[in-house]
Amino acid sequence: MRVLSGDIGGTKTSLALYVVDGARLQTLAEARYPSREHASLDEILRVFLDTNEARCDYACFGIAGPVQGGRATTTNLPWELDAAQMAAVHGFKAVWLLNDLEASAWGIGALQARDLHVLNAGRPDAQGNALIISAGTGLGQAGMFWDGERHRPFACEGGHADFAPGSEIEIALLRHLMRCYDHVSWERLVSGMGLVNIYDFLGVYRDTETPPWLAQAMRDGDQAAEISKAGQEARCPLCTEALDLFVRLYGAEAGNHALKIMARGGVYIGGGIAPKILGRLEQGGFLEAFCTKGRMEPLLREMPVKVILNEKTALYGPALYAAWRVGRS
Repeated sequence: MRVLSGDIGGTKTSLALYVVDGARLQTLAEARYPSREHASLDEILRVFLDTNEARCDYACFGIAGPVQGGRATTTNLPWELDAAQMAAVHGFKAVWLLNDLEASAWGIGALQARDLHVLNAGRPDAQGNALIISAGTGLGQAGMFWDGERHRPFACEGGHADFAPGSEIEIALLRHLMRCYDHVSWERLVSGMGLVNIYDFLGVYRDTETPPWLAQAMRDGDQAAEISKAGQEARCPLCTEALDLFVRLYGAEAGNHALKIMARGGVYIGGGIAPKILGRLEQGGFLEAFCTKGRMEPLLREMPVKVILNEKTALYGPALYAAWRVGRS
């Protein structure tokens, strides 16, 4: 069957027309659009469908934000989406909306071994619930309930839960951010903007100014990307410290999520940031923070932890979900 699949994010919107055969996907057309340059998803859909002469009966979109009753308002975009309305406007038999991390969870079923990088092998016979956590523009989380035969993805908004500091410097970080935000969530730290927040805090905490070359690079490009690059290249001690703290916080919240889901079946690290800092994730700070949960540490060390390398996972998922829904009807 043909499915129009979409990954709708605060930074970019990716669309693809797939032929779905089980877990295999054949790409017929694909395009990416800067989200903020368009007034609505409908506007992007019209461009894609007309440009590619892409006709199909079903569409499914992963949305960065909560979905309820076939409707969603994107978290980092001023877009309101209605599945029934989109079906009527564009002539689809059915349209489904998924939380973007729920969509990514569905997409894991289409991945190969080469699409995953193992941080922690865990138990060789690991089985049970699983989860995905993804830092990018924001911080997304989802779970995968193990029903005894297969995983059934479900959405959550855990990235917006209260940040909990675990050290003296993290307590100081929380106090700093409380002066900036009414609510300090994990997303304020474990995301692109989170890395910038951590860097800004450390500048005040260490009484250190940004080097002129870095200040210029941050003005000209993406601030988080420049901090990450300078940290990995050891060109700026403050950037290195910011990146290391970011990695530890990422691991800590992944561990929190794993405990709440009881993710014996595996922990998947998605999003655009993790593949770019893979070397940093391997240095130990991530797994140390992930596992350091007191009496629960042995449980966490048995959980497989894998980084998703395939950036199209969130685009695969809606197509597989749509095929599953049609197959049930």
